[in-house]
Amino acid sequence: MSETHAASLLEKIEQRRIVAGVIGLGYVGLPLMRAFCKAGLRTIGFDVDGRKIQQLRRGETYLKHLGDSFVREMMAGGRCDVTEDFARLAEPDAVMICVPTPLGSHLEPDLSYVQKTADEIAATLRPGQLVVLESTTYPGTTRQVVLPRLQNSGLRCGRDFFLAYSPEREDPGRRDFDTQTIPRLVGGIDATSGELAAALYRQAIKQVIAVSSAEVAEAAKLLENIYRAVNIALVNEMKVVLSAMGIDIWEVIAAAKTKPFGFQAFYPGPGLGGHCIPIDPYYLTWKAREAGLQTAFIELAGEVNRRMPDYVVQRTMLALNQRGKAVKGSRVLVLGLAYKPDVDDVRESPSIELIEKLRQLGAAVDYNDPHVPATHRMRHHDLRMTSVPLSPAMLAGYDCVLVATNHSAYDWQMIAEHAKLVVDTRNALANVTGRREHIVKA
Repeated sequence: MSETHAASLLEKIEQRRIVAGVIGLGYVGLPLMRAFCKAGLRTIGFDVDGRKIQQLRRGETYLKHLGDSFVREMMAGGRCDVTEDFARLAEPDAVMICVPTPLGSHLEPDLSYVQKTADEIAATLRPGQLVVLESTTYPGTTRQVVLPRLQNSGLRCGRDFFLAYSPEREDPGRRDFDTQTIPRLVGGIDATSGELAAALYRQAIKQVIAVSSAEVAEAAKLLENIYRAVNIALVNEMKVVLSAMGIDIWEVIAAAKTKPFGFQAFYPGPGLGGHCIPIDPYYLTWKAREAGLQTAFIELAGEVNRRMPDYVVQRTMLALNQRGKAVKGSRVLVLGLAYKPDVDDVRESPSIELIEKLRQLGAAVDYNDPHVPATHRMRHHDLRMTSVPLSPAMLAGYDCVLVATNHSAYDWQMIAEHAKLVVDTRNALANVTGRREHIVKA
């Protein structure tokens, strides 16, 4: 680290005089910003959504799973500032990019948010700044997509500015780990960039693991999520097969996990949700095809998981039919719009696809979710729905109650006692007592 800019930046980091910038104040960026503020560093948050900026300035949170005091405590210390003015990107010494990386209509990577953000940074990039990409993406993105855009500024990486990749590992709603305690991977475009990025994150994160390159860090993040996607596909396929044989997949998993080694329990569901597992495998399959290779195993897992909403709808249709009721004209209540329990995160939620498919078949569909009072417009969906109240009388008025998300707030015994028919995709009613002939697993 003999270079002047690198040495000066490292000194700033180690003396905790650095100003940290976070672009994208969503499920990843907002907790990251708080971690740096909590560590005592001056931090500036950037977001294009002016409504978020105003809420944060008022001390209000728009991510309910973080708790009501999360933002108030973060903003109270005076070290945090938020803005939608990207001309201020010259102020931070380190800029962390936490923007979405969704899929396009043909399951191809959509890096438009990353590209636009890199261009915004390049417009104000100054010597001595460190840029870190956190958004999940395919190996090579930091070097092949972000680096050229930053170098359009006329500055050179490793000499004038520094660039690294450090994958976010957030799991919304998790209580045993948070941003500060989840181990952090860091890989630089060059050795100096990697060292500086690792030093930066050590100011706010308890454990930082440096890897040899940005590509290794990018690939490690994909492997983490592909591992989960493949294993979930396995139990989803087992569910379909065993159900046809009259065997309960949930009991089978419970039996298998009694083995103290060589087995990790994964659980089936109505489909994959969240911004990682349904999306990330396709980033690797797309990049592999560019290299003339096929990821047949990963793609097959993706196909299995993407078929799950259709399987659930078919099971619902069959359950209604066995009770002399066609799905067309039926009243169906979907329990849970969020993709996982006890959060308000509806990104890629299978519940949305279930609602749309049932509507297409002629069902009148409502939903209840204590964490999602109303839907909002998304990239590919606009349900325009509000959560209906949940009561014994309301339950009795539906031909079918479809359990899509097993929120802990739900009274499963009450639901079992008052619903005419329950289609349970989460084994949520496993412990209810009394009659069970109206409960169907899917």
